[in-house]
Amino acid sequence: MTDEIWKRAEIESPCVKICVVHPEAKICIGCYRSIPEIGGWSRMSAEERRLLMAELPQRAQTLTKRRGGRLGRGAV
Repeated sequence: MTDEIWKRAEIESPCVKICVVHPEAKICIGCYRSIPEIGGWSRMSAEERRLLMAELPQRAQTLTKRRGGRLGRGAV
């Protein structure tokens, strides 16, 4: 199966097919969009999409990676 069906002549979606919403930040950890932004993507204008795409790198920096095991508890 290919992704050709999803190719369109517009700003490409930032979706990377890792669809998990961060429990605190409430944004997808794959594309960094909120659920309303993901749902409304197809209705956004090209300018709205461009503006949102410009925000995504900053959002990525707001997510902190949690470490499990002994390192997550501070033990070494």
